[in-house]
Amino acid sequence: MPRAFLIVMDSVGCGGAPDADRFGDAGSNTLGHIAEACARGRADVDRKGALRVPVLVGLGLGAAVRLSSGLSAPGFGAEPQGLWGAATEVSNGKDTPSGHWELAGVPVPWDWTYFPHTIPAFPDDIVREVCRLAGTDGILGNCHASGIPIIAEHIEAHLSTGWPICYTSADSVFQIAAHEEAFGLERLLRLCADLAPMLHARKVGRVIARPFVGTPDNFKRTANRKDFAIAPPSPTLLDWAAADGRATHAVGKIGDIFSMRGIGCLHKGKSDADLFEHLIRLGSEAEPGSLTFANFVEFDTLYGHPRDVAGYARALEWFDARLPDFFATLGPDDLAIFTADHGNDPTFRGTEHTRECVPVIGLGAGTKAIGQVGFTDVAASVATHLGLSTTGPGRSFL
Repeated sequence: MPRAFLIVMDSVGCGGAPDADRFGDAGSNTLGHIAEACARGRADVDRKGALRVPVLVGLGLGAAVRLSSGLSAPGFGAEPQGLWGAATEVSNGKDTPSGHWELAGVPVPWDWTYFPHTIPAFPDDIVREVCRLAGTDGILGNCHASGIPIIAEHIEAHLSTGWPICYTSADSVFQIAAHEEAFGLERLLRLCADLAPMLHARKVGRVIARPFVGTPDNFKRTANRKDFAIAPPSPTLLDWAAADGRATHAVGKIGDIFSMRGIGCLHKGKSDADLFEHLIRLGSEAEPGSLTFANFVEFDTLYGHPRDVAGYARALEWFDARLPDFFATLGPDDLAIFTADHGNDPTFRGTEHTRECVPVIGLGAGTKAIGQVGFTDVAASVATHLGLSTTGPGRSFL
């Protein structure tokens, strides 16, 4: 039986979506602008020159960028040899749950709750509940912020008072940062888990634990992040596969995003390098007829939000160089689709996600231009390839 591998390169967008201006993101283009910066020598940190991702470009990555934005980025001109196109989202968000759920066949049917750009950002009743659950007299932060700067600003007060650092972003999210040793990792995870139902009831998409270690002069976030996401409103591609008795594998934070629904085996790691080893192993070992759904998050967290163009380029080149090892494990009937959930243009203003089209490129369906498709078409195509009894609202492009 054929197998399917759906691989999300987190935030690797390929040009502003048709409604990007509504999100303040007109002109964003994660892949195109990284390639341009590399070609101009503006990303020569631990790498040099043009962006080199020949495997992805050979599948059709450059063609997807041209289709979405009209940009012929340097190094992206090879003729596609795989399945290629670009996808547009209909959900009213540019966040992780919206993108992943819609790729899995379920557009978000509601408007997310976002916190205002004010100080304080959070309502008093939420602050009181955090304090009650944490056993503290207050919180730190209480504003829109990026993770590293907000920890740097409040780490001394956090260590002296024990108060958690709470912040949000342009996403529908409530994030809590705390020291793994001084505050306690299990205490932080329990705090987030206990707070999540209250926020989910208000359509806040995620409560995220952001643990860190170290001292005020030398701290770092750890790999023990955990997302407590609201559950999808209806069955997704993972549920469809599980209902048909298929083995389902989740790699990375897919388990958190889908609240473990429809997931048979979860494969976690401390880095994208660990996750790629899982992907290669599953290429060799995953059962006939199985679905593997993977997320590689470091493009977004380590390089997109911090606006690190060179780091993002290095991550893309590393990922591309590992692909032949994965492709060598695939059988002739297998399908591997690479896509993204949103953009995060490291050359763009601010530190937030960008509303972009995303590439849809694949191995195992021959050379095929699919044009501009919808996110839900990805789920329909994977379900069609696997012969599932449910294919959702999308249309297969296979």
